[in-house]
Amino acid sequence: MRKFWYGLFLLGMISCKKETASESSQLIVNTQQSDANTANTWLALGDSYTIGQGVEEKDRFVAQVMEQLLKKNMRVDSTTYIATTGWTTIDLQQAISSIKPAKHKVVSLLIGVNDQYRRWDTGGYRIRFKELLLESIRLANGKSNHVLVLSIPDYSVTPYAKNMDTARISKEIDQFNQINKAVTKELNCYYIDITAYTRQGRFFPLLISADSLHPSGMAYKQWADQLVPEVEKLYN
Repeated sequence: MRKFWYGLFLLGMISCKKETASESSQLIVNTQQSDANTANTWLALGDSYTIGQGVEEKDRFVAQVMEQLLKKNMRVDSTTYIATTGWTTIDLQQAISSIKPAKHKVVSLLIGVNDQYRRWDTGGYRIRFKELLLESIRLANGKSNHVLVLSIPDYSVTPYAKNMDTARISKEIDQFNQINKAVTKELNCYYIDITAYTRQGRFFPLLISADSLHPSGMAYKQWADQLVPEVEKLYN
């Protein structure tokens, strides 16, 4: 798979000690332009979970989906990430507005953990998430069934959160996920609940990366395994 990456490292972003993300921030934009109707492209929108903070690039959930498709001898053209550690829904909206990405065959959206971490209200999240999802549909060439939404992981089970109010975090993650699931169903997009998988990290430390906060490559594989059949349908 040929990828043409332009890496932008954003200065001044908040470290993991202040955000539910990690110590480095990264925004990756693919400069290759493709026909969204014919090329098998993927636009991945989100935060640290989308760029796979704490794991190698090959272990990101999007990368693992693409690798599985390649093993099935499927054509995979390019992947674009618009995601940065610590991003809220507002940050993602501003980035999309600034970058103005091309349309893609598949668009994924995973955003909200930093809204919850900052104790932002759920009403504002609902409005911004719906706006982001409508924009995702537009970027998927207007095809809502080509938009994949992932639920917010529960970081309360990680070592990073051991001195926090983990019961409150878990409850609020559920509240935010109830919103993004309802909006996703309303707009007829595909929803995948990976939160239950992330909660297994409480009992299986190998599901948490070395940074003690984010999922490991093994955990991302669980997400990828669920996504492969859906992406395969869209790429055929």
